[in-house]
Amino acid sequence: MVPSEENQLVPKEDMLWRCRQSIFDEMKKKFSQIESAADEPRVLCIIQDTTNSKTVNERITLNLPASTPIKRLFEDVATKVGYINGTFDLIWGNGINVANTEPLDQSSDKSVVNAGFESGKKNFLHLTDKDGEQPQIALEESGGADGHNPDRFIGPLPREGSVGCSSDYASQNYSYSSILSKSETGYVGLVNQAMTCYLNSLLQTLFMTPEFRNALYKWEFEESEEDPVTSIPYQLQRLFVLLQTSKKRAIETTDVTRSFGWDSSEAWQQHDVQELCRVMFDALEQKWKQTEQADLINQLYQGKLKDYVRCLECGYESWRIDTYLDIPLVIRPYGSSQAFASVEEALHAFIQPEILDGPNQYFCERCKKKCDARKGLRFLHFPYLLTLQLKRFDFDYTTMHRIKLNDRMTFPEELDMGSFIDIEDEKSPQTESCTDSGAENEGSCHSDQMSNDFSNDDGVDEGICLESNSTVERISKAANEKNSLLYELFSVMVHSGSAAGGHYYACIKSFSDDQWYSFNDQHVSKITHEDIKKTYGGTSGSRGYYSSAFASSTNAYMLIYRMKDTMRNAKFLEVNEYPEHIKKLVEKEKELEEQEKRQREIERNTCKIKLFCMHPVKQIMMENKLEVHKDKTLKEAVEIAYKIIDLEEAVPLNCCRLVKYDEFHDYLERSYEGEEETPMGILLGGVKSTYMFDLLLETRRPDQAFQCYKPGEVMVKVHVVDLRQETVAPPISVRAYLNQTVTEFKHLISKAIHLPAETMRVVLERCYNDLRLLSVANKTLKAEGFFRSNKVFIESSESQDRQLAFPDSQLWKLLDRHANTIRLYVSLPEQSPGTQIRRTVFQKASGDSGNLDEICKRVKGSLGNMKSVEAILEESTEKLKTLSLQQQQQEGDNGDSSKSTEASDFEHIESPSNEIDSSTSTENRELENQIQVSDPDNFQSEERSDSDLNNDRSTSSVDSDILSSSHSSDTLCNVDNAPMPLANGLDSHSITSSRRSKANEGKKETWDTAEEDSGTDSEYDESGKSRGETQYMYFKAEPYIAEEGAGEGQKWLLIHVDKRITLSAFKQHLEPFVGVPSSQFKVFRVCASNQEFESVRLNETLSSFSDDNKITIRLGRALKKGEYRVKVYQLLVNDPEPCKFLLDSVFAKGMTVRQSKEELLPQLREQCGLDLTIDRFRLRKKTWKNPGTVFLDYHVYEEDINISSNWEVFLEILDGAEKMKSMSQLAVLSRRWRPSEMKLDPFQEVVLESSSVDELKEKLGEISGISLENIEFAKGRGTFPCEISVLEIHQDLDWNPKVSTLNVWPLYICDDGAVIFYRDKTEEVVELTEEQRNELMKKESSRLQKTGHRVTYSPRKEKALKIYLDGAPNKDLTQD
Repeated sequence: MVPSEENQLVPKEDMLWRCRQSIFDEMKKKFSQIESAADEPRVLCIIQDTTNSKTVNERITLNLPASTPIKRLFEDVATKVGYINGTFDLIWGNGINVANTEPLDQSSDKSVVNAGFESGKKNFLHLTDKDGEQPQIALEESGGADGHNPDRFIGPLPREGSVGCSSDYASQNYSYSSILSKSETGYVGLVNQAMTCYLNSLLQTLFMTPEFRNALYKWEFEESEEDPVTSIPYQLQRLFVLLQTSKKRAIETTDVTRSFGWDSSEAWQQHDVQELCRVMFDALEQKWKQTEQADLINQLYQGKLKDYVRCLECGYESWRIDTYLDIPLVIRPYGSSQAFASVEEALHAFIQPEILDGPNQYFCERCKKKCDARKGLRFLHFPYLLTLQLKRFDFDYTTMHRIKLNDRMTFPEELDMGSFIDIEDEKSPQTESCTDSGAENEGSCHSDQMSNDFSNDDGVDEGICLESNSTVERISKAANEKNSLLYELFSVMVHSGSAAGGHYYACIKSFSDDQWYSFNDQHVSKITHEDIKKTYGGTSGSRGYYSSAFASSTNAYMLIYRMKDTMRNAKFLEVNEYPEHIKKLVEKEKELEEQEKRQREIERNTCKIKLFCMHPVKQIMMENKLEVHKDKTLKEAVEIAYKIIDLEEAVPLNCCRLVKYDEFHDYLERSYEGEEETPMGILLGGVKSTYMFDLLLETRRPDQAFQCYKPGEVMVKVHVVDLRQETVAPPISVRAYLNQTVTEFKHLISKAIHLPAETMRVVLERCYNDLRLLSVANKTLKAEGFFRSNKVFIESSESQDRQLAFPDSQLWKLLDRHANTIRLYVSLPEQSPGTQIRRTVFQKASGDSGNLDEICKRVKGSLGNMKSVEAILEESTEKLKTLSLQQQQQEGDNGDSSKSTEASDFEHIESPSNEIDSSTSTENRELENQIQVSDPDNFQSEERSDSDLNNDRSTSSVDSDILSSSHSSDTLCNVDNAPMPLANGLDSHSITSSRRSKANEGKKETWDTAEEDSGTDSEYDESGKSRGETQYMYFKAEPYIAEEGAGEGQKWLLIHVDKRITLSAFKQHLEPFVGVPSSQFKVFRVCASNQEFESVRLNETLSSFSDDNKITIRLGRALKKGEYRVKVYQLLVNDPEPCKFLLDSVFAKGMTVRQSKEELLPQLREQCGLDLTIDRFRLRKKTWKNPGTVFLDYHVYEEDINISSNWEVFLEILDGAEKMKSMSQLAVLSRRWRPSEMKLDPFQEVVLESSSVDELKEKLGEISGISLENIEFAKGRGTFPCEISVLEIHQDLDWNPKVSTLNVWPLYICDDGAVIFYRDKTEEVVELTEEQRNELMKKESSRLQKTGHRVTYSPRKEKALKIYLDGAPNKDLTQD
């Protein structure tokens, strides 16, 4: 029965409806879950990775629903940090569970809320090691089943952010912990010390060679016979054991390289891996002599080949046997642009014979004549382990640089060498001459080298003949060997880079599982045969014509094959098969690694924080580092800190405690009362690489009690100011709260320093020199600008100074001085200043007063007796006291003495002997008023000469020169030394000021610069105030005894000075101590490296100086504006040292050359003993050591001749009259080369009227007698005197350039001083014997080395790779 259409549709519609309803219900359920999840509380988790120091500052954040199970938390953390789930633990880092050190249960289904997490708050967790093992890195699988991944990279590590890399090479989750955890491959990498990738590649290859590793394990080290540190086989044993058993990802090779005798510098030398292989094998053979392994290298790696030459006429053959450890294969034949396509093709080329014909014919012993011959190589024996070196490094004779050949060369995974061994050669009846070089020539044989070595040896036969075996036996043996010459590839050493440098790594096949691995320093990963194909070189695809330009620089360099022979192929020894000594070594290394792991664990749990302590005896702040385990208590940490600071003999342990300290702000943040048993990890907030605070080991006297420091308090350093004594006391620490009012703060200070709060003035120094008087009683400290650490000054006297506005008060001036005063150490010149003082003091035409004349007579008497400056100053001070007492009595009689009371407090800050009373400054003022300028309004209008200024110093300032000086002169002076009226009407200058400074009335400027706009004395200072409004500057000097080694018999001053003082005023203050006017000495600032720099800008302040800077004073005239210090050197063109320093002089702008020569004459006579006339010498430009432009007498400095600071000039003594008369002339230095005598004549100057070559030849002909057509010349090279070896000059210089003028290429002679060599072209070079040539070469080498010139250019040699069998290089100075 066929159902109707209607009956058929009903079921279908019903089915569709049910499906639609089901989908709708599912979507509804999902939306419901989303809504409920949105309403669900969230838990914020912050996880800190503490597994190593590199990641301890990294945190990850997870915002999870409260219902998330703990096991899901672990999964999310593993995904975020890139670790394998189950290889790490999570423990609490804060909150109510911080005391619980048990890790969270990874398999728990509890929700995070039920496990103790708090929603709406931060939950800190620490990611730690699991069971003492580092977390394992989660790595992507390296390729699919078929290994098909075209973008995979197996070469050196790319830069961060590079693409096309696989595995862990550029993993964003890579961290230092990966070095500590073993690779998932099961193999261990090697750490690159710096540039030891070539060593790592070879060591991994040897380790993965079963026959080599097993033989090495069988060798037993005898400690009684050799030092283990220098034993190469023993250190290789240790390394192989670690590579096999270590749980680390990579191990160090430093012990191996130390056994080579290398130091740390060798790690920075790049070497060739094939060269290392040869040198290491040689070293092992030497170490293994007379042992079972003595012939191991030869058994495994040595093959034999025959080097033959066969006569093509008679068939006579001369040959010899050579051994080899590797076969060098040429990538590209010499002279060809086409490379060999494969290793097989290169091997065929290696044994391809060449025909010796024409001039290269071979002398046949049988034919007794030169005949055509065939020369070539034949393989006689292949080693068990066959090493092929692909010679990718070559020399480009076009560019004269080393290059790397990146051409593609394929190599098979299985290589049949049977076709390359010659059997027929063994039975040749015409082979009569034989040679076996044997071990003498053992090593790598280079085909190109052999081709050259034997082409001209005429078949010389030397050595020992081979053993005589029957022909049948030899053929049978060779045939059997030929049938078993199938090799399998197991190691490819890859080089990436250029001939200048690059990176090595190894691709090695494991014989255990036939899996290929990439050993790239510390990284080991699986690779496939497709990755091996990428090391063929060449281009990765078709790029057409430009394919060579895009060739990959990553390609195979060394290939190692193993013979496929089931009888010989070995497997790695199992652990139970190890010799007994290796089992002991394994246990020893395991124990050492466990100790290292435990130590690492301790390091990871050790808090390292800065520790400070003010030593109670030495009173210096000591700094150290406190290292304490996080589980150690605070009490135990105090004991450790107590021992670190070494306080056992200074203070008892119970008088010490640790407090939280901020060294930057010098702020005590808090103390830890009642927390002596709390672990340091909790107190410090966990183990961190750096902390935002420090610890202070605080001490107390036994009769004192520690103060409690609470969080929120601020530290205040209180300095008590004494206005009467004008002193600022050392600070007293007081702790206050920011919400305290100023009144409450005053009462707090009053209790601490016992001063009345009612009369207390509090000044806050908010920052440098920012003084703020706290005058609002109910204002809080926070509103006043207090911070963590603060400095306040307290003054509590009842003086009238309180009535003045703060900026005008004596308190402000004293604090301002205190803030700007610096301490300097000044070294005085040793020369006695008597002459200069006499000149300064007695230039005065007439005295100004009887008292002053009396002082001058007193000083004159002192000078006559040649007393010291100190004695003069002492007597002057005593005289000053007498004068002061006399004038005080006079003024007392007049009733005016009270006028000076206020002024004395400010003007005379500190008396040298503390015996001069307050009226002294008034008397000094009156004494100075006797020599004051009459018209102060004309201060800036007067233009003064230097002599006028000196006269002013000697007349109107005599009182200041002498009377103000003492052993400890303490003065205030004006910044520009101009008079300034005080509030009490007194003149600003007092007799205690060291310099009256009328000398500064005019525009006095002395600058050691050439700039016009360098800055001149202005009528206004930088702040815009007139000079009359500038502030006083503090100056105090006292004798200082320098520490040992600071100079024998040298006098020092300790000076406290306001750093706003100008250099000019500072020098004037120093005049009494130096003993000469300020214009006659120079100030040098001494830097940390003891370099001295002259300070020359007189109107600059000392603001760049800081406390404890050293200053050296040297006698010598200071420069005025427009003057320049010039170093004068003598030019001696024919001396071995042509540049000789003579003296320092001063040239001025606008001075002519002749005027400067006139000033030089007496200096040359006095200082250098050169008695010259002005026309007997010239000055010329000096550029480095090259003489340049000749300066003519009428030239003017700065107009015709550019001059600058520290300029240098040549002085040249003339043999006759000056030939240079005009700037159009050209003076060159000529030197004749005599090839027949192999010598150079002395220099002769030639003056040309033009730049014509013809004129040059004419002049040279005149002085030499050579005809013009035979003169050849060349320009000298390099620095004057352009030295060159006589063995090279004839062919190395560009003789007889094809030019008509000297100022064009290639000569470019445009200035005086060029060196011209010339010769007679008809003069033949003398023929030298070999002995004469060697003797001359030695003489020339010695001559040129003395003058600082090299004989020939020699590029930097690469350091040879050496392994020292005694563990250290020989200290032989003759070695290269």
